[in-house]
Amino acid sequence: MFGIGMPELFIILAIVLVVAGPSKLPQIGQALGSSIRGFKKAVNGDDVVKIDDSK
Repeated sequence: MFGIGMPELFIILAIVLVVAGPSKLPQIGQALGSSIRGFKKAVNGDDVVKIDDSK
């Protein structure tokens, strides 16, 4: 897709590990996962907003 293979992904992971530190990696992964889930919900239309017009 973008021409990114396994060696490039390992280099990116190593840079993130050096910059963020090993203690922050689970938090980064959790934030990335929730972002991807939110994006998928928005694309699929599962993001329903209820509006109360009773007033």
